[in-house]
Amino acid sequence: MTRTRHVNCIIPPHLLDKLLGSDDSEIRKAALDTLLTTTRLRGERSVRASFAGAAAAGNGRRTVFDCRQGRFLPFAVLVRTEEGAESGDLSVNRAFDGLGTTRDFYQKVFQRNSLDGLGMRLDGYVHFDAGYNNAFWDGRQMVFGDGDGRMFTDFTGSIDVIAHELTHGVTEFTAGLAYHHQSGALNESISDVFGTLVKQWAANESAETADWLIGADVFTPDIDADALRSLKAPGTAYDNPLLGKDPQPDHMSRFVNLPNTERGDYGGVHINSGIPNKAFYLTAVGIGGFSWEAAGLIWYESLKASSMETKFQDFADTTYQKAEELYGAGSAEQLAVMAAWQGVGIQISGVPAGVARARSLAAGRDGGVGREDGLAALSKQVGALAAQVRELSEDITSLKAMR
Repeated sequence: MTRTRHVNCIIPPHLLDKLLGSDDSEIRKAALDTLLTTTRLRGERSVRASFAGAAAAGNGRRTVFDCRQGRFLPFAVLVRTEEGAESGDLSVNRAFDGLGTTRDFYQKVFQRNSLDGLGMRLDGYVHFDAGYNNAFWDGRQMVFGDGDGRMFTDFTGSIDVIAHELTHGVTEFTAGLAYHHQSGALNESISDVFGTLVKQWAANESAETADWLIGADVFTPDIDADALRSLKAPGTAYDNPLLGKDPQPDHMSRFVNLPNTERGDYGGVHINSGIPNKAFYLTAVGIGGFSWEAAGLIWYESLKASSMETKFQDFADTTYQKAEELYGAGSAEQLAVMAAWQGVGIQISGVPAGVARARSLAAGRDGGVGREDGLAALSKQVGALAAQVRELSEDITSLKAMR
């Protein structure tokens, strides 16, 4: 399969475009510099380092380099390896730890050996450029800007941002989802989904207690914004004069059509990703418990079964099929998947709308939670059986008294 590598950035172009209209000259300049640098990188897509001291491939070995505000990665200085001591630079340590947490998540939850499944090394570059308002995965390595300090902070401070960007690598080595229109929005959504799953896994949070935000840590305290995106409520992550209103839709009826250009966000890949994001959130809370278990496994297996031009409908159908393969036809997990996609305006192929509604209502009567703990379910069955035995015993006693 031929794959075109993109520079996948966490800050979408529509946000930077909005900042170009700011009354603050420093904010305008930082946005323009970030856009120009990112455009240059997309044109090159060959920036990579080769150091004798770099870690060899195998089991996701980590190496962190310091760009020292430079833009040319081969000039970066090696500052931390698996064998080296902790650095005195907080950005270095946070990048190193974030790479490790993401690697460990994929290994322990899905038995995946690094991004490519073959132990691909994980290289991180910190202090890229001066005041660079972004972080990106370029197909080979993870690069972090320090932020301008006015709008954005150091991007190494957000574990879900790190996991989001590295998951672009997982997608590249599995489905290879083309970075435009629906397949590109699905690509971004997959990174948001597993970005938040890594954050939840690291904090041991359940679907019910998680905040479901991406990039909650990237804005400075002076900026009135919750995060870059919300999986729970797409379109509500921010709403202020500086950034505008979060444009993400949460339903197919609000799908946004944009041109397949860089300034058009390749057909709105960072915008329309809100639709499959919401579908995953609904699935996870519908099943309940830890999101990386059933819901995460269904999405991961569906990603592996997808192809370059997979669209929302294709992926929805695949998740429904995978839920059946993993948990059984008509299982609570499968019903949660079906109800979730229906909730964002996508009907599973081959399932009549009336049947889907009836099954969704049935799932709702069961509390909207698909999967019960095995012991709890067994205890409930035993309790029901004991009640039946008591009733039978009472009937026998009554019959004996009548003789």
